[in-house]
Amino acid sequence: MDRGPLSAVSPLDGRYARYTEPLVPYASERGLMRARVEVEVEYLLALADLEAVPLALDRDERESLRALYEAFDAEDAALVKQLETEGYGDYAATNHDVKAVEYFLRERSPVDVGEWVHFALTSEDVNNLAHRLLVGPAVREVVLPELRAVRDTLAGMAREHRDVPMLARTHGQPATPTTFGKELAVYATRLGRALGRVEAAADGLSGKLAGASGSYAAHDAAYPGIDWRDFSADFVADLGLEHEPLTTQVNPCDDLATLFGALRGANSILLDLALDCWLYVSDRYLGQETVEGETGSSTMPHKVNPIDFENAEGNLSKANADLVFLGDYITTSRLQRDLSDSTVKRNIGGALAHCLIAYDKLGAGLDKVVPNEQVMREDLEATPAVIGEAVQTVLRREGHTDAYERVKALTRGETVTLADFRALFAELDVPPEVREELRALTPADYTGVAAQLVDELDEG
Repeated sequence: MDRGPLSAVSPLDGRYARYTEPLVPYASERGLMRARVEVEVEYLLALADLEAVPLALDRDERESLRALYEAFDAEDAALVKQLETEGYGDYAATNHDVKAVEYFLRERSPVDVGEWVHFALTSEDVNNLAHRLLVGPAVREVVLPELRAVRDTLAGMAREHRDVPMLARTHGQPATPTTFGKELAVYATRLGRALGRVEAAADGLSGKLAGASGSYAAHDAAYPGIDWRDFSADFVADLGLEHEPLTTQVNPCDDLATLFGALRGANSILLDLALDCWLYVSDRYLGQETVEGETGSSTMPHKVNPIDFENAEGNLSKANADLVFLGDYITTSRLQRDLSDSTVKRNIGGALAHCLIAYDKLGAGLDKVVPNEQVMREDLEATPAVIGEAVQTVLRREGHTDAYERVKALTRGETVTLADFRALFAELDVPPEVREELRALTPADYTGVAAQLVDELDEG
């Protein structure tokens, strides 16, 4: 079946196919087939390096074997699928995806490798390595660059708007003013740290190659004189993975769970950002650039909806739900092995795809918004009560033990003006210079060192 995007069961391969296309080499079944072929071929080459194993491969033969995965194409994938579902030549249908790869190698190998293909391996030896050969690069080469792009956009906007004063809200109520740039700098900093955690987790994936129960039993039975533990450690390391020495049949997948947790942490930061941006748009603190020809509402022509932030919110939430499920599920296996994780792991690409869509949409939303400085200043001028914190703090400095209570009586639940504050200042028993210090306070200027904090953003 060759269904087009409009017939796709999932929007990931339908409506959002243009966003998820970069993940195809890593998340598709064809990609998994190719990675399995890579593991099987490299294992053959590693066996041939053992003096005790009667498998000799010269340089040309090694290159021809590596070409089986380096040039793996749609025709090869189709043959693997045919071997699994229908059979091919002398091979009956396997109804087993890894066995189909083994038969593919026997059929297509330019070298007579006989029974050495898949020698002493269990399917999970191949699968756990293949999955990590896909997941690691998918995160490093596709997901992380998009995440860094969002971080860089935030950092750039933070620096550009470092001095723009803005009313803060705690508990949804007017609070000590800040600057728009400083608030974005908070997100940029958080996301920068999250990026480091994701990158470390992607670089720390681990693999196993220890047979049907994790004891190297078949390997040891065939060649008891070979140190298979060292062989396995070297082989896994040569694939760019850390070695997992103690396992059952399955890799325990704690490494993948750590990666999914790191991604979920980054997504939670961005979900927080998307919600805040939505509220800033709602409060008119952020204006949105219009897109020529775009319709905001089918019935209200004036609408310019924050659809990118809403789309990001939905996809971040879906990604996190999937990442939680994956992280919880794949780290459990009944006794030494059950197969329920196999179908679950096929959904890793879907979780990464929702991440990718969300990052793209969030970036698009940030590119469209512009701070409405006039609205922000008007809101500040209309809320002079926020300087009450500064007033009572200065009075405390001057030894007024009832400072908090006097300001509270003036402001809490009341509509006050700067004139009301100045009337209070006139009554205070303070030196003239302190009275002038208080009279100089305005909401727009009461931002502390918010602007300077933006300068602490690093370039990473």
